Amino acid sequence: MSHSARLADYRAVLTTPGALAPVLTAMLARLPIAMVGLSLLLYVQRETGSFAIAGLVSAGVLVGVATGSVTQGRVMDRLGPTRPLLVTSALFGLAVTAGVLAIESHAPTPALAGLAFAIGMTQPTVGSASRALWTRLLPPGPTRTAAYAYEAISMEVFFILGPALAGLLVAAPWPGTGVVAGAAGLICGGIGFALAPAIRRAPRGGHSDGGRLLGALTSPGMRTVALAALGFGVTIGFVEVAVPAAATRAGHAPVGGLLLALWSLSSVIFGVLYAMRPYPRAMHLRIPALLAAFAVLIAPLAIPANLAGLAALLCLAGILITPQATAHSTAIELVAPRGTVTEAFGWVITAITLGLAVGQSAAGWLVEHAGIPAAFLTSTAAGLAIAALVWLRRGTVGVAAPAALPTTARLIPAN
Repeated sequence: MSHSARLADYRAVLTTPGALAPVLTAMLARLPIAMVGLSLLLYVQRETGSFAIAGLVSAGVLVGVATGSVTQGRVMDRLGPTRPLLVTSALFGLAVTAGVLAIESHAPTPALAGLAFAIGMTQPTVGSASRALWTRLLPPGPTRTAAYAYEAISMEVFFILGPALAGLLVAAPWPGTGVVAGAAGLICGGIGFALAPAIRRAPRGGHSDGGRLLGALTSPGMRTVALAALGFGVTIGFVEVAVPAAATRAGHAPVGGLLLALWSLSSVIFGVLYAMRPYPRAMHLRIPALLAAFAVLIAPLAIPANLAGLAALLCLAGILITPQATAHSTAIELVAPRGTVTEAFGWVITAITLGLAVGQSAAGWLVEHAGIPAAFLTSTAAGLAIAALVWLRRGTVGVAAPAALPTTARLIPAN
């Protein structure tokens, strides 16, 4: 059953005992997530002069994130989040350092892509751990639904600030400034989150169905949610390359990040309202409907002849970003096998980032060989095709399996 969230539920989420420290440190870790990837794309493009190479490097990061999210999530389900996050924060710092040195030395494209993969692979998956936190702190119901909506909304807030900062910092005397600044924020946030009392007391071990190779994906419904997340990522991936390309060709390269921030802004505003009255109410209908509608709203981005028109249409398209992210998080309650909550969120992130990688790499080629409008129209076509596949699988999300609903265990002992 789907729950709607009220403003009082959002207040209850943020005042839950034990939640303050993880919430604040997760905020610091989330800001650079959009910033690092876009900063790296713009940095490589500035150094090489090629959007195609930049798209491949950015895709390397995303494939790394996709791989690391599941691996880290599975380890966190067994050991708790603290130790894995501390280790990955250290490895991430080393990978970013090596990547920057390679870009500065104009290393071959395969080497850049390999280091980009390492950067993504070691990126601390604070998002998965943060989302999983609410299954332990809150019982099922409207408040937990509000927590998932908060997670999606807070992510979008930083998708406003992140691209904007990336666009501004690429114009700094050294174009790699955004990559280093973003990495520093992610490392500090990851370490702070890992050491928060509620996170250090997280249950570890316990029953899990994640021992198989596919882990949480053994659930048919989980595969359907992951497919929807893949479509979500693909459609966004095309746009995240086509918009900066449009700004660059218009002679205003730093504006590309600001334009991407606009659709995140509308996403946040509409996301709060949508969580109060979600539609369609049934989750198995909501997931394909939101993806299809989002894909349709991207098509008009191919029309504007100037950046002002593009900005207006980005605001319109952005209204369905947060509702999709919230739906994916909420659907996991229905479909994820017991004991795989963190890993299940990891699979959603994996699916989205793989979609982003496909969309960005394909868009880089389309921008240079077929034009910017072709990238937007291909985004719509891909989104609609995947939405149709999700619709055909909608029955797998309609009924929760007996082992799908996670138990609720408080992280802080009752006094």
